[in-house]
Amino acid sequence: MAGAAAVGAAGQPVAVMLDVNVAQKQVAARNGPRTVIADLRFTLERDEIVALVGPSGCGKTTLLRVIGGLDTHFDGRIAWADGVTPRIGTVFQEPRLLPWRTVRQNIALVHPPDPAAAEALLELLGLAPYGDLYPPALSLGMARRAAIARAFAVQPALLLLDEPFVSLDPAMAEQGRTVLATAWRTRQCAALLVTHDLAEAMSLADRILLLSAGPARVVREIVVPEGSRRRGIAEGARVAAAFT
Repeated sequence: MAGAAAVGAAGQPVAVMLDVNVAQKQVAARNGPRTVIADLRFTLERDEIVALVGPSGCGKTTLLRVIGGLDTHFDGRIAWADGVTPRIGTVFQEPRLLPWRTVRQNIALVHPPDPAAAEALLELLGLAPYGDLYPPALSLGMARRAAIARAFAVQPALLLLDEPFVSLDPAMAEQGRTVLATAWRTRQCAALLVTHDLAEAMSLADRILLLSAGPARVVREIVVPEGSRRRGIAEGARVAAAFT
């Protein structure tokens, strides 16, 4: 039950923040409703990063929408600790910055009461020199960093990341992962990371849930060795090799 004190392997209490139980999620299709998620269950602890890894089209993005409250048409339940939905920050596959507002103004939209906090985020993510630029003047990598800054600006208890580094070249993606890990260490929160890249998941997450092809369900859980977490893609690839 969400909010209850679970017990970990070492016998220590585990603070469960989120209990996901999606019995069935269907979407409209040409030949009738199609089931994209079925019998999917997992929990998320406070300040834990969990990666959802699965083939393209298996329902990962749909699952994030369900957890984020953007899609309520499903059978099952999303239960939060104490029954209260926490503050959620979201990083979409596309940066989705408002093109008529500067980087600084995009961040201020979600965090207007504390401009100092917004400036601190710009510094932390290496965006301070670009704060007065408009999104069309940014590279895709910079735009993705700005989207991460905007998500952290809401001071989330939960961060939802939907393939935030997709379509970036390897060097730029690794830079983005480094920036994300640095921001998370400074402003820790729980996070769900959707990716199709097992090495990326190993480089960022505490646990990995491997999902089946649609309908998505958890087929395996991998606990990332503590010494390998947030160590970069090379270390992630090395650890991933042991599980494939």
